[in-house]
Amino acid sequence: IAVLGMGVEGISTSKFLKKHGAKVTELDIKKDKNYLENLKRYDLVVRTPGLPLQKLITHNPKLITRITSHTKLFFDLCPCKIIGVTGTKGKGTTASLIYEMLKKEDKDAYLGGNIGRPPLEFLDKLNPHSIVVLELSSFQLMDLTKSPHIAVMLMTTSEHLDYHKDVKEYVEAKINILKFQKSSDFAVINRDYPASLESDIYSDGKVYYVSRERDGYEGCYIGNDALWILKNGKTTRIILNSQIKIPGGHNLENACAACMVADLYGVSKENMVSVLKIFKGLEHRLELVREIKGVKYYDDSFSTTPETAIAAIEAFKNPEILILGGSSKRSDFSELGRVISSAENIKAIIGIGKEWPKIKPKIKNEKLKIIEGAKDMKTIVQTAAKIAQPGDVVLLSPACASFDMFKNYKDRGEQFKKEVAKL
Repeated sequence: IAVLGMGVEGISTSKFLKKHGAKVTELDIKKDKNYLENLKRYDLVVRTPGLPLQKLITHNPKLITRITSHTKLFFDLCPCKIIGVTGTKGKGTTASLIYEMLKKEDKDAYLGGNIGRPPLEFLDKLNPHSIVVLELSSFQLMDLTKSPHIAVMLMTTSEHLDYHKDVKEYVEAKINILKFQKSSDFAVINRDYPASLESDIYSDGKVYYVSRERDGYEGCYIGNDALWILKNGKTTRIILNSQIKIPGGHNLENACAACMVADLYGVSKENMVSVLKIFKGLEHRLELVREIKGVKYYDDSFSTTPETAIAAIEAFKNPEILILGGSSKRSDFSELGRVISSAENIKAIIGIGKEWPKIKPKIKNEKLKIIEGAKDMKTIVQTAAKIAQPGDVVLLSPACASFDMFKNYKDRGEQFKKEVAKL
């Protein structure tokens, strides 16, 4: 078996296969630029999520029946029910909330995928009564031929166009989470975004909807400043919005999705509420770093798309100082520009990175203070601190990848937190 790509998932795959007696060859572009040549000599080829399937097939057209992935192997071998969570934003938060709610109910639950651990690492611990929660990206979904027992389709917009050839291919990859469901399965779908809403036709399972804009459909929704579940004709109020610890309107959608899944697994209302009251979110996702002299500093470095930056911007009513820009993912910044131009609470933008010159022309607001030229995180944070006043929010939500100035989004977030700690 050839394992392609020696990242976290690749190393985990290799270990698992060796443990079960396979003869494994580890191949990585860092060690060999021609690592995709001569793959036909292997019985099975396990691709890393970062390697597009199309690229692999272009190099080796006859390989298609022999290509698999860590996720695909797990789906084939898993003895228990899987809850799969996908979407452009909110996957990690929602998967974590579901996992915490199941654990609170004393279920034998495991969290894997992009967040948590590569799932083959805990496969040997599973039994038919276990429950696995997987955060699944489009890269992991694109060649799946099985769907999870409960498929969660969150906010889905355009993303990863540096990887997928177009939006259609990206959305099609996501739809695999629903495509192979049976009538005994369930789908939990966000009604508020066309791409996710229109995907309900692909599931043969029972569909529940989540929304912060509409009610009247079986599922979980936001209304009258509270979160409600409507199921089998009965409406139950679960929690007041003000009691939910994680900030931001988009996180209300994630809380809805998590509660709906938890409800399907028989988690009590009390246990859902106790998790929502204490769960403060994931690192680098709208994470409150600290408050200094009445100014709150938020690390949302995980925001690498315009859509995620919009969600972060709209999470606050306080005056905001935004840190925007980074390296390219071929994103369209028109909507982000429109939101910033019409927002009355944005007082300044610190524009950074290679993409900033593409974002800037989309912003049509003369009153906004624009600061440019900061070449490192120390300068960025100190610049923000100088102009911030009590009651302001300083928000790192770059809407772009990080590779022009930082190693990755984690490095960008860590540097931000380090510099804020020095203020």
